[in-house]
Order: sequence, then structure tokens, then C-alpha cells
Amino acid sequence: MARNIGLCVAWALLVAAPGARGGEPANPLDKAASHYAEHDGMKVHYKSLGKGETALVFVHGWTADMTSWRYQAPAFEGKVRQLFIDLPGHGKSGAPKIDYTMEVFAKAVDAVLADAGVKKAVLAGHSMGTPVVRQYYRLHPEKVVGLVAVDGRLQKFNLPPDAIKKFTSQFDGPDFKETVGKFIDGMLSKDAPEEVRKHLKESYPAAPKHVAVSAMKAMQDPAIWKDDPIKVPAQTILAKSPSWTPEYEKYVRKLAPGIDYQVMEGVGHFLMMERPKEFNALLLAFLKKNEVVK
Repeated sequence: MARNIGLCVAWALLVAAPGARGGEPANPLDKAASHYAEHDGMKVHYKSLGKGETALVFVHGWTADMTSWRYQAPAFEGKVRQLFIDLPGHGKSGAPKIDYTMEVFAKAVDAVLADAGVKKAVLAGHSMGTPVVRQYYRLHPEKVVGLVAVDGRLQKFNLPPDAIKKFTSQFDGPDFKETVGKFIDGMLSKDAPEEVRKHLKESYPAAPKHVAVSAMKAMQDPAIWKDDPIKVPAQTILAKSPSWTPEYEKYVRKLAPGIDYQVMEGVGHFLMMERPKEFNALLLAFLKKNEVVK
């Protein structure tokens, strides 16, 4: 029972890459130059592929960085401009001692768009990245032409406060890195490619403890789970799980009428890394339908 509750809390709160596969060309994300936007005195690291004032913007999850999306970079190269962001406190971005709220992250995303000269965006958020892009849409609806929730929640998961507190507190202990490593490994499917496991084990966490704990607590803020409607084209790409109930689907379809609700079977939380071809095909179809890609 305790294990089941822990897994439910994990999906609720996180609703976080390997190098080029053998024989394949170098990944364009690796070759792209680093850029830095500035938000509230903090450097926000990002990379840009392609040109144009409309972009597909990839927002990673909890304790991750932009390399979570490395299997998407070559798939969409030449089809649409792409922006990859290290959220504040993650990857190569600054990590000052502040509260890492979804609003802080969303405002940093806007700083990146401004620095990159992007006026319109489809924002894809994985895990914690989903409430980040949701908050961005609240702040700047005029700049958003689409939202994609990648195994991340659009509705608060109602769990006992004690269970949430117990789950969150484990990351505030002395074995932070080991705890995160075990947690991430447990969110992969049994068939996850070994190179994905290896990368996640070597690269996570991509945020220091003070950032990770702050962000985890911030995901419990009721203000980010409001029922205000989503009025732009939206897509969910989820890993099949008991967390995604028929009631959740009904809620999401009411929240975002016409949403493209997709579920992938046989994958874990890092579905865009475990089976990138299938994932990329779903995302590409959404972008084509909404006339974002060339």
C-alpha cells in the first residue's frame, strides 16, 4: 500500500539523454551554440535550432535539463524553429537561493522567447514542465498557439496532505542524489533502452537540492491548479498508467475542448526518450494539424 501511495504521489507531483545512437550522426542539439537570456538578474541557458518568429519550445521536468528532449531535436530540425531551455536552477542556468515557483519558471521561459526573437510558441512541457507551460499560458495567452502536456498533469491530484509531505520530505535528506536517482529509475518502463537508463543515472539530478525541494513544494500551490479553460489547440501525450483515469480524461476534455488526447502503451514517464519515433509522430501530427510545421 505504501509503495502504491508513493507512486501516485510521484505521478501527481512530477506531472522530470543520451548521446547519439550508435552509427547515427551527431545530435544537432549537442552542436548548437549556447545562449543566455536574463530574468530577474539570473542567467537562463537555452539553445535554438532553426529560424523564425514561431517556435516549438521544449520545457523539461523536475531536476532535468534540456537534454531530456535530445531525441526530438533531429526529428523536427528543418520543420520548425526549436527552443530548448534549462529552467532556472537546472542545467547550465543560474541557481540562486530563491523560491522556484511555476511562475518563476514561466517568466524565465518568456525571457528566453524575448531574447530569441520568438513571438509565437507551441510549448511542450514534460512532467513538471506541464504546469510551467500552463502558467506561461495564463501570463501570456497572446503568445501561445498550442500547448502539449507530456506525461504531466493539468489537474491537481487529490492525495492526503500527510502522504504528500512524507513523499516530498525524502528529497530534503542527506542522500538527495541517491534518492533522486532511485526515484527516476523507478519511473522508467522495464523495456526502457539501456542508453536512456545510463544517461538518466549519470545526469540526474540536473538541479541542486535547494532548487529541487523548492520546486517540488511549489507544485503543491493551489493557484497553479485552477480550472481556467485552455482556449488554444492542446495535446496530451501520456504513458498508460492508473494515474490517468477516465475521470481525468473527462476533466481534461472539458478544460480544453477538442484536445488531442493520446496515450502510449508500454512506456514509462520518459516516453519521449523511451520510444521517440512514436512520440515524435504524435507531436508532428498535432503540429501539422495546427499548421505550425513547414
